[in-house]
Amino acid sequence: MKKYENLKKVELHCHLDGSLDPVRVSKWTRKNVSEIIDKLRLQRQGDLNDYLKMFEYPISLLHNRQRLKEAAEVLCRDLKKDSVIYAEIRMDPLSHTKKDLNVKDVVEAVLEGINNSTLKAKLILCMKREREEAENKMVIDVAKKYLKKGVAAIDLSGSEGDYPTRCFKNLFLYAKEQGVPFVIHAGEAGTSDDINCAISFGASRIGHGVKAITSFEVMEKLKKYDIPLEICLTSNVHTGLYPKYSDHPIMRLVDSGVKVTINTDNRTISNTTLTDEYNLLNKYFGFTITDFVEMNRYAVKHAFLSDKEKEELLKQLEK
Repeated sequence: MKKYENLKKVELHCHLDGSLDPVRVSKWTRKNVSEIIDKLRLQRQGDLNDYLKMFEYPISLLHNRQRLKEAAEVLCRDLKKDSVIYAEIRMDPLSHTKKDLNVKDVVEAVLEGINNSTLKAKLILCMKREREEAENKMVIDVAKKYLKKGVAAIDLSGSEGDYPTRCFKNLFLYAKEQGVPFVIHAGEAGTSDDINCAISFGASRIGHGVKAITSFEVMEKLKKYDIPLEICLTSNVHTGLYPKYSDHPIMRLVDSGVKVTINTDNRTISNTTLTDEYNLLNKYFGFTITDFVEMNRYAVKHAFLSDKEKEELLKQLEK
């Protein structure tokens, strides 16, 4: 058994298409599992755009309702095996509408898979930086329709370097008008200015956000407005943000008072689990069970849940 395997955990940043089960994909494609693993797992460290290219194959597999449902159900099963008690799973619904499905079909299929599992989980719908505003507004509209029916919020992902966060102000004004909560990928491959923009737009959490370490002003704002970072250690190394784990700024962020949660980002692409992430954080930075419990409490506090649901999860963490 791995250290921390039985520690109860909360996962707030996990992408469905980056976390497909190779065995299930093998059954879908009738190809050898080892061949599937080679296609689903990152083979070498690169940059964010290299990492984003890894989504092309898994997305190509998820263009029918049954596979989307199975993918979500199996991911929930695997998260629960890792002692996860609550998860917020992300996916870009428009990427799965290239064949016979519409956005409604995609969202309902994934929600069905989540509901078939015994894990408590919700869905976050991702907009993409490279898409037209009208398409991204469609995602907001769909999220609004399924709020309190399994969808928790929206997100914005994609290449920050090519599409800075400041360009999406109107999109998040629209989300606010529609009453749709949101998180934003910011300060990953971009700059601290992307985080600053995300804060000003009203993001509840920041996906990655590691570039906050470069700006005292941004770190102070994160603390002032009680906005946590969704840290994905292995992913940040795989995307070339840091040459090695020990270079990651998580300890400096924590020491500065910035709140963080620990996440996997893409379990299959990065070949990781939350247990693996905790072990790495213990090995390279000395984080302990006490630290992880506190981070999970903070994750619960900032999850898209009712106060009653949060109380129940906090009780589970204490058991």
